[in-house]
Amino acid sequence: MIVILKQDVPGTGKAGEVVKVSDGFARNMLIPRGMALEATEGNVRNLEKQQELQRKKAADSKAHAQAQAEDLKTKKVVIKAKAGEGGRLFGAITSKDVSEAIKSQLGMDVDKKKIELENPIKNIGTYEAVIKLYPEVKGSLKVEVEAE
Repeated sequence: MIVILKQDVPGTGKAGEVVKVSDGFARNMLIPRGMALEATEGNVRNLEKQQELQRKKAADSKAHAQAQAEDLKTKKVVIKAKAGEGGRLFGAITSKDVSEAIKSQLGMDVDKKKIELENPIKNIGTYEAVIKLYPEVKGSLKVEVEAE
């Protein structure tokens, strides 16, 4: 029997795939548990429409992320921190601090896990932070650290 999987089934396939399974497996396990649908003409058409909508949504999200990346190139964030002699900070500026500064100064909500700093910032100066906006789309932002 040919079925459309509604969710991932180990050893059989991933959600959205059309697979051929034995009749008993389909009738006794997959269909009653809501893990699959029989691959009728209408169900296959609905699956294709859903996949097309997902592709369009992903393309729109990627385009939005690319526009954000271009916008971020011109922006900078200023972070004030306590510093000692020679411009050395007490502590370090981490991706969490950069995330909070972006939210307060630019109004963008960026998860700290998506911010890449080469090393924790431990001195006063200007640094580059890379932000993962979408898979395959990264933006860069200048982070300026000043003494309080």
